[in-house]
Order: sequence, then structure tokens, then C-alpha cells
Amino acid sequence: MKADLRRFFTSRLDEMARLARELVEMESPTTVKFTVDRLVERVAEELAACGADMIIHPREEVGDIIEARWHTDQPGAPLLLLCHLDTVHPIGAAERNPVRLEDDRLYGPGSYDMKGGVATVLSAISGLHELGLFPERPIIALMTTDEETGSFYSRDLIQQVAEGAALAMVMEAALPDGSLKTWRKAVGRYTVRTYGSSAHAGGAHEHGVNAIEEMAHQIVRLQQMTDYSRGTTVNVGIINGGTRTNVIPDMCEAQVDVRAMTVAEMDRLHEQVMALQPVLDGARLEISGGFDRPPMERNALMIETFQRAQQIAAGYGLTLKEAGTGGGSDGNYTAAIGTPTLDGLGPLGDGAHTDREFLYVPSMADSATLIAALMLEWPG
Repeated sequence: MKADLRRFFTSRLDEMARLARELVEMESPTTVKFTVDRLVERVAEELAACGADMIIHPREEVGDIIEARWHTDQPGAPLLLLCHLDTVHPIGAAERNPVRLEDDRLYGPGSYDMKGGVATVLSAISGLHELGLFPERPIIALMTTDEETGSFYSRDLIQQVAEGAALAMVMEAALPDGSLKTWRKAVGRYTVRTYGSSAHAGGAHEHGVNAIEEMAHQIVRLQQMTDYSRGTTVNVGIINGGTRTNVIPDMCEAQVDVRAMTVAEMDRLHEQVMALQPVLDGARLEISGGFDRPPMERNALMIETFQRAQQIAAGYGLTLKEAGTGGGSDGNYTAAIGTPTLDGLGPLGDGAHTDREFLYVPSMADSATLIAALMLEWPG
């Protein structure tokens, strides 16, 4: 039956592509709640058709969250399937990247990140039901709606559901070469404000303290915190300051992105950012923010989890590879609480967050096979 499972999902590729296309056509930017909720309703229909007990967690600021459950009255630690339904693309993005199927590529906003993964999960679940193989063990599928903006409204629920799970399966797309992600960096955001004293730029220049000049000193200090040998990056990405060219500015603001590989490096970098001091006489600093996603470290548990998945996959004719990325996902949250986590289980594609985004449809068969295999054979 192991070989047949891969053949089964390959034979269902047309159906899987149709479902993925339907989901992509339903635009769902994180910040437009009613469009995300429309998608939530559609995905909930698919899950209910597979016999799930449904819990809808309402959210006022973002789309409602789906928690679908099977056999949660049975003994044993549950398996968690973790997806997000929101995208970074604004309404109308399909005009720049029309939803279309060309040369086995399904183009469209959110196709790769991560509606292809959502369609794959739904197909794996329905396929196991069709084959009469759906396991009688606790299984939970959590479909969140704010991953692209940091999971502020879903993080607590994610960690609550993941606590004690035998495995969290994160349906972010695989890396372009098909590798799963066994590490991700911690992600932080800081706001740095510099304050000076305004003055007339021509008549009283010597009486002013230029907040933009102070910020220039701080930008250099921040950028120099980047250390590629540690995997640490700091990027000053947005700056605002000043009102007119003939006025010495008394305030400037910068938005800063920071990434770190480990908890220890995350803590060290936070201390370094918060310890910044002004350079100019009369200037002052105000710094706020911090890390909102912990790292997904490639530790002993991660290595053991990947190797076990690799062995299971091999029994179904699949070869798993591993790598990592500087981007964050909800897998950062599940790994941080000690839950065995596999990330990047979604199908292949490219162009995430761009107007050339596409899903490589044939890869959905292997992705669905892997998800089904893990559901069937993961211990616990």
C-alpha cells in the first residue's frame, strides 16, 4: 500500500490543482478580514466534509481561525497540521499576476505561500478517508489567519494546541530544491527614535541639534551589528524625519529588522540594540521593540525529528533533504515550546510575496504523500 499511496495522489493531481486554484482565486490579505473569513468558510466546508469536529475561534482584527479535530477522544498525543490562510498580497494583486495554469505552474497571489500547502493538506486528509486509511488517533488541523503579520492574534492558540503534540507539521512551502526547513532564525522588530532641537537652518543653525544626523550615527552602529559568521543580520529598512529643508529636524524614526539563529544570540543582540547611546551633545534616543518570533533551532530534537521523517518518507519512495532559512514561520512557535516540528512540508514553487509567484502542481502529489505517511506512521 505504501507505493500505492504515492500513485493514488499522483492520480488526483487534477483535483488538487482545481482546489488550489479555487483557494488562490479567493484573495485573502491579512488586513481585510471579510475576504479572509470568506476563505475560512470555504476551507471549513472541506474539513467538515472529511468528518472534522469544527471549532471556529473568532477574531475581531483578523480572520477567524479554524481548529478542526478528529478522534481527540482517543488516547495518545495528537498530530498537528498547521496552515495559514492569509497572504501578503493586497486586493487586486491577481490583476498583476493572473490566476492561471501554465506548464504545470499555477500562478497567482498566495499560490506558493501557502494556498498550495492548504490544498495539499485538504487533499491528504480527504484521500486517506477515501482509501479507508484515516488513522484513529488524535489529529488537529489549525488554519490561522495572521501569519504574514507576525501571528499576534494566533500565537497563544498555536502554542496551546501544540503543547504536548507528537508532531507539528507546518505547511509552509519547501525550499526550491525540495528541502524541509530544520532551522529558522528568530525575527525581531525595533523602532529607534532620535530627538534633537529644532532651529532655523539658516539663521540659528548653531543652536539646533539635528535628529537626522544623530540617526545617521545610529544607523551605522546598527548595521555594523550584522555578523554573518553568527547568522545575525540587522537591517534599517524605513526612515522618517524632518519637515522642511530650512528647519533643523528635532525627531527622526527608523524601523529595524533583526534576525538571529539561536536564543543566546537573540538575547545578546537585544541587549546590544537596547544599549545604544546618543552621539551628539543634546540628542537623546528612544528604543522600543524586540523579538516576536523565537528561533527554530536545529537542536538534538530537530535532528531526531527530521531523521525519523526521513525514514518514514523513504518507505513511500520519497527522499527528504534539509536546510534552513532566515525567514520565520509559525513553526518557530511550536519548536520553541519543545514540540517536535517539521517545517516546509508544502509543495514546490517560487516567487513568494512577488507578482511572479507560482505553485509547481506536480509536487503536490509528493507533498500529500508525505503528509499522509506521517499521519499514518508517526509514533505517539
